[in-house]
Amino acid sequence: MSKTLFEKIWSKHVVNTLDDGTIQLYIDRHYCHEVTSPQAFESLRNRGLPVFRPKQTILMPDHNIPTLNQDKPIQDPVSRHQVDTLKKNAEDFGLTYYGVNDPRNGIVHVIGPETGLSLPGMTIVCGDSHTSTHGAMGAIAFGIGTSEVEMTLAAQCVLQSKPKTMRITINGKCKPDVTAKDIALYIISKITAGGATGYFIEYAGETIRTASVEERLTIANLSIEMGARGGIMAPDEITFEYLKGKEFAPKGAQWEKALAYWKTLKSEDDAVFDKEFVFDAADIEPMITYGTNPGMGMGIRDHIPTLESVDKAGRTSFKKALDYMGFASGESLLGKKIDYVFLGSCTNGRMEDFRIFTQFVKGKKKATDVVAWLVPGSWNVEKQIKAEGLDRVLNDAGFELRQPGCSACLAMNDDKVPAGKYAVSTSNRNFEGRQGPGARTILAGPLVAAAAAITGRISDPRDFR
Repeated sequence: MSKTLFEKIWSKHVVNTLDDGTIQLYIDRHYCHEVTSPQAFESLRNRGLPVFRPKQTILMPDHNIPTLNQDKPIQDPVSRHQVDTLKKNAEDFGLTYYGVNDPRNGIVHVIGPETGLSLPGMTIVCGDSHTSTHGAMGAIAFGIGTSEVEMTLAAQCVLQSKPKTMRITINGKCKPDVTAKDIALYIISKITAGGATGYFIEYAGETIRTASVEERLTIANLSIEMGARGGIMAPDEITFEYLKGKEFAPKGAQWEKALAYWKTLKSEDDAVFDKEFVFDAADIEPMITYGTNPGMGMGIRDHIPTLESVDKAGRTSFKKALDYMGFASGESLLGKKIDYVFLGSCTNGRMEDFRIFTQFVKGKKKATDVVAWLVPGSWNVEKQIKAEGLDRVLNDAGFELRQPGCSACLAMNDDKVPAGKYAVSTSNRNFEGRQGPGARTILAGPLVAAAAAITGRISDPRDFR
């Protein structure tokens, strides 16, 4: 029987199948951060167990760390304790640790691909839902819970039910000013935030094949926001060129051997998926969200749906979301005043995102009443920003770079949006309170965020061309 890309990688990693159909799946790479790992390590201590394969686990703090003054002690006692605990666990169990101020530190889902730790054909897990990001490298990557973190540490395996397969094909070329984030938000708006529940997505089509690796990472990152277990893309020449020479990528003869295998990692022509969606890239506009889940999105020039157009079963939650956001059904959001702009996160904290943002703001000035947090996803991104002189362009426009970390993606560090304030955010979730208690989040790509930072309002970047 012909196999999909997902099935090819999955089948190579099946260790055992239990009587109830549960799969014991071998894991090639395990990432740990400070929030979801402490209980797992403590349980290993209590059981007297070592980490089974320590070279395959990488630890780094990212969620709770501040994005200013990282050379000083963390002020928040809870955050400081979690980061200190992660470091101690790395020392006690003999694990690789990229701590604060380490040049390899950053958001785990940025570090993995940019260093070559995440490679095609791998199975990759982390105690974080957006582990789906690494699927853009041609890997099976998914988030796990704390009990599964412990399981991976102890046995280098996790117990999983095999998900169904879905293919999302995007054909054609995008219009100018449409970014990868817009593609992802468009798909979620069409299939809903729960439309891929129970599935593992393969992304295909010309739009994906011609996308850069960093664009693919953004799309794969948001797979979880469709309810999917993860997302994957077939590795190709664009992937291989991106990985060649990376610190942890294979070298010499090992590179040639790996490359030969990677080139087999694609779905066979007659492989059958459990579900398929097809979209035309020409239909995609710059996107924004208006509600409290990523599926509540629309083209920036569209109007919020009317209550009558919403399915009766969803009207209560629809109205609740609009009440929280302070919006009205049928309303246009163009010109709506905003307070904060956030560029960063594992969704849009990469070099290409900063290039897009900087190109737009060049020669302009940040709105004086907008607070802008520009947070590189890693120290390597920050280094590139400075090497290309983007920091000087940003400074001239009234912006300042912060230090790497998850930052305002979630309210676990100092970068919190105050209650009632509107934030145009390039992160991945707009849940109630996600960026701070009472904060109102409008998800967008780096170009829409740049336009909002300059005008102080929700603005269509195409109006500036």
